[in-house]
Amino acid sequence: MSNSSLKSIAKKLSLSESTVSRALNDYKDISQSTKKLVNETVVELGYQPNIFARRLASGNPECLGFVIPWRDGQLNDPFLGELMTGMSTALTKIGWDLTVLVAKSFENEVELFKKLSMSKNLSGLIISRTLRNDERFKILTDLKIPFVAHGRSINCSTSSWLDVDNESAFFDMTKHFVSLGHRKIAHICGPNVYNFSIQRIEGWKKALLETGIQIKSEFLQVADLSFDGGKIAMDKLLKLKEVPTAVSCVSDTVAMGAMQSMRNHNLSPGKEISLMGYDGLELGAWIDPPLSTMTQPIQTVGKNLAEMLVNLVDGKKKPSDLQKLVRANILRRGTDNPPMTTY
Repeated sequence: MSNSSLKSIAKKLSLSESTVSRALNDYKDISQSTKKLVNETVVELGYQPNIFARRLASGNPECLGFVIPWRDGQLNDPFLGELMTGMSTALTKIGWDLTVLVAKSFENEVELFKKLSMSKNLSGLIISRTLRNDERFKILTDLKIPFVAHGRSINCSTSSWLDVDNESAFFDMTKHFVSLGHRKIAHICGPNVYNFSIQRIEGWKKALLETGIQIKSEFLQVADLSFDGGKIAMDKLLKLKEVPTAVSCVSDTVAMGAMQSMRNHNLSPGKEISLMGYDGLELGAWIDPPLSTMTQPIQTVGKNLAEMLVNLVDGKKKPSDLQKLVRANILRRGTDNPPMTTY
């Protein structure tokens, strides 16, 4: 807001310009009644606060960065799009911005963190695709950069994070297949550098062991987190002497690739071989047959990540107070069915 606008409001309300400015910036030493009066006058007079001046005055750029992991390079992943939609929605409501950052290597990512710590161009970072022992937690803490992780690591006890209970999700998915009558249940996992991939494998194994089903090493296939990754992994499963009757997939995108592999082998997904994805992407409801999945509210997760980081930046919470574990739920569509006795 310009100085002339500030003066006009102060004069109209018989307040000092300093009080008006502090009211507009929501300072705690200004009463709620004064804040309400000032904001009503702003609307009445048709003035718009100068967001850039406010950021300059407060020293807070009011901009969060979302780091897309250098290990993936999957910038067209629908999951990332839905996640960022949630982040942007939450930030737009409070007048903050979102910046997407892509690093070409781990070293480049660390260098990026160092530059950000000196430039102060961002208020904080959201990191994702966490590793089992993720060095980024310590690096960002040492650099004093506020951050929230989408996912956990073994060294995250004092950090802020939001994660889905991956082990329980794939335990539930595998038990669901068992309840349908399946005994030959495979799992297409992601690269084992990711903590979530390890957790999902553990859930699959735990359910098989609890049910008394032998774990076959050839039924565990590693895939890149992409459509092609799922197709290649399913191709390998279909070449086995004993083909699985059900497949749990690390993500919906991977599952869609697996479905294409089945079609290429003249198999009908969900009939000859059942499968389920994970994420609950809207796209999965539009393919034929619609993809059964474990659903998590992706946009809500993105919204929560942004809100958690804003609270951290504002000093309203300490990192260890901002930790949230949510559950995924089975969403039955068209690809989870009892096994065909003829296949």
